[in-house]
Amino acid sequence: MSTPLRSLAIRMHPNDNVAIIANDGGLPAGTVLPEGLTLRDKVPQGHKVALKDIAVGQAVLRYNVPVGYAREAITAGSWVHERLLDIPPARELQDLPMATVPAPQWTQLEGHTFEGYVNANGSVGTRNLLAISTTVQCVAGVVKIAVERIERELLPMYPNVDGVVGLEHTYGCGVAIDAPGAEIPIRTLRNISLNPNFGDEVMVVSLGCEKLQPARLLPPGSFPVHDARDKDKGPDLVCLQDDEHVGFMSMIDDIVQRARPHLERLNARRRQTVPASALVVGVQCGGSDAFSGVTANPAVGYMADLIVRTGGTVMFSENTEVRDAVEQLTSRAATFEVAQDVVRELGWYDQYLDRGRVDRTANTTPGNKAGGLSNIAEKAMGSIIKSGSGAIASVLAPGDKLKPDQKGLVFAATPASDFICGTLQLAAGMNVHVFTTGRGTPYGLQACPVVKVATRSDLARRWHDLMDFNAGQIADGAMTIEEAGWALFHMLLETASGKRTWAEHWKLHNALVLFNPAPIT
Repeated sequence: MSTPLRSLAIRMHPNDNVAIIANDGGLPAGTVLPEGLTLRDKVPQGHKVALKDIAVGQAVLRYNVPVGYAREAITAGSWVHERLLDIPPARELQDLPMATVPAPQWTQLEGHTFEGYVNANGSVGTRNLLAISTTVQCVAGVVKIAVERIERELLPMYPNVDGVVGLEHTYGCGVAIDAPGAEIPIRTLRNISLNPNFGDEVMVVSLGCEKLQPARLLPPGSFPVHDARDKDKGPDLVCLQDDEHVGFMSMIDDIVQRARPHLERLNARRRQTVPASALVVGVQCGGSDAFSGVTANPAVGYMADLIVRTGGTVMFSENTEVRDAVEQLTSRAATFEVAQDVVRELGWYDQYLDRGRVDRTANTTPGNKAGGLSNIAEKAMGSIIKSGSGAIASVLAPGDKLKPDQKGLVFAATPASDFICGTLQLAAGMNVHVFTTGRGTPYGLQACPVVKVATRSDLARRWHDLMDFNAGQIADGAMTIEEAGWALFHMLLETASGKRTWAEHWKLHNALVLFNPAPIT
């Protein structure tokens, strides 16, 4: 007879009729769990085991929430996987609880600071970067070569500048520029140019003939200027089709020379001690598994509460990953109006998916399922935990920028795709990012430091030089959720002060990925 083992399965709520297997590699059939239950099947790590007999049509409960309904009778000790479950129907966006949960009565956290770059508008950067914006995909190759030359030839002369970022994308021409939805990628590109990590320096490279003209991307008055006499002018612009450019190298030379004054101003900046309330943190998960909602996301949620208690800002997102828990969002809204904003944004996204004939079951991915997540209903319960327990103070539409008075917990309504979500959070004004993963993903953003959090110790060990924090210690019993949340909070302050993350060390950068719901011509 097998010997009962310790800590093999994790049940999230006393009412749950399933638990997930925590052991590396899963457990074989015949294993006896500490409660005396014998496994009838081999159950992979992260996957569910039935703790009691489940009848046909009965709800399978995880987090005390139905994550599916049994298609056939499931015997206690059996592996509960997606093929045995019917997904629960999506909650209608009506008759929802609206601002019904009282906000937590927290004491403010005082005295926490980091070393950041203060901008003229009061925002604070965690990095000191030169960004070169682009109006159209046609100039991306030229900008890439120019950036490499600036890094090689100029950056050594400006040691206080952290790097140069070419804001490359696949938008700007061949698109229905005035179609419904086209304003989303345009305002995204505009607002990314104004991210606090770019120090109020705006430089643009244009081709010349594109539909997205520079004056439309950055009209006068939409960006900071260093001389009041320039307030009615456009941005510092290099147009490749201008007659002054004779040959390829003249284009590169022009971009490099135009970068010099921007680099000089950035180099004159120094980090200053600022309160933690200046943090604007984006939280996101990708390559998720069943441990995401057990270890990493709860720890990030606790960290999010700490940041909100300092007066800082936390953005959570991923429409399809919160849609099945919409009543949790509307009930936690600070006001009835904020709850209405949540319904408006999720309703708009429902309509967007309907136009593309895509339903919510397209999320989860094969990797999510291999990691134990049966469907989007189960994934949503684990995903939303990373927003913490605070009241939702406001809602952002895709591509919108945070206003100076938008503090606290913010729902930034973005698609769930990792880099689209990250791109939109950058546009909103994020200055540091926290990204959790269970399956693993080499995610990184050049414009913003990314703190990568592993859900499992096995992943943290195997990807030791990609993961910044091992939340798998929670499942191992080495750390509580609260301890992990505090550790992440302090890691975030260190990162905001200049400590490099693994993604920065390896220069794991991706081009901007824009959300473009407008028709393409």
